[in-house]
Amino acid sequence: MKKLLVILGMITCMACLAACGEEEAQSGPISQEQAVQIGTTIVDQMNTIVSQGAIEQYVDQPVLYSGFQGWESALKDIGTYEGVSGGSVSFMDDEVAININVLGSSHDADVEIVLDDALATYIGITTNVHYSTGEIMAKAGMNTLIGMGTVFAVLILISLIISCFTFISKFEKQKKQEAPAPAVAAPVVEQTAANEELSDDTELVAVIAAAIAAYEGAASTDGFVVRSIRKSNKSKWQNA
Repeated sequence: MKKLLVILGMITCMACLAACGEEEAQSGPISQEQAVQIGTTIVDQMNTIVSQGAIEQYVDQPVLYSGFQGWESALKDIGTYEGVSGGSVSFMDDEVAININVLGSSHDADVEIVLDDALATYIGITTNVHYSTGEIMAKAGMNTLIGMGTVFAVLILISLIISCFTFISKFEKQKKQEAPAPAVAAPVVEQTAANEELSDDTELVAVIAAAIAAYEGAASTDGFVVRSIRKSNKSKWQNA
């Protein structure tokens, strides 16, 4: 971290001296050549730090730490770092964006370094690898295949779950059929109606006997024989 700060301070001083010595006003705090020189120095130092495995020393500096991690990840596609081939600079409100073209053994890349207008504070460092059209299409096709495969896998899983419901319903029906039916209670023959009919006949006989005894002036009904009177079938009387 100290090395980068020292280098950045030296670059700032050089930029200030160069700006003071120029006769024509610049559109920004630094010129194109100065921006490329600053960016090249930063990229070289970043590659050295990553190659030495000293990234963790900058964990307390989020911008630098993130930039170094991005460079380390990009080196897998860049291959061997072979230097730079120029760059460009653009000025925004309070920021200076330096874009450096990086050469690699496998792929080239662009490193964008964003500083404040005083060139004293890092705002962001991003590495973008250049891929050929064929590589981009291959990655897009691979992503499409992965997405379609995931969708089909989910659909197959849903179909299997739905088919399991059919087996569950069949199992429940079979279980209900195998369950023993409850025993049916034997019908109870009620004799209430017959008993009531016999009671009615006895009362009728007693009433008739009392009426006859009163008519003949007898004191009791002992001389009479009480017999049950049974109701005759109405259909026979009608036929007669």
